[in-house]
Amino acid sequence: MSLDILQKLTETLEARKQASPESSYVARLFGKGEDAILKKIGEEATEVILASKGGDKTHLVYETADLWFHCMVLLAQHGLRAEDVLDELARREGLSGIAEKESRKKD
Repeated sequence: MSLDILQKLTETLEARKQASPESSYVARLFGKGEDAILKKIGEEATEVILASKGGDKTHLVYETADLWFHCMVLLAQHGLRAEDVLDELARREGLSGIAEKESRKKD
């Protein structure tokens, strides 16, 4: 079920790329460009931090959903999908976090 939601959301985001900015919040974000999307992600990340510090679990879930949503908008802006992130997480499964970070270092 959760993967279905990510897939449906990804499809909706793709469709919004062609929508009128007057008809869709996401289309408006796409129209404003990457900087607007990044700004929104920064705002949402701050709200996640504040919700966590506030200790309200329901609010934390709500704010995290906003953050994930806006990260998905950014992925769509770059022609990427939620599946790309899930594939990367699957690749990392079973790897030590330290080893995984070392594998990304460039000489």
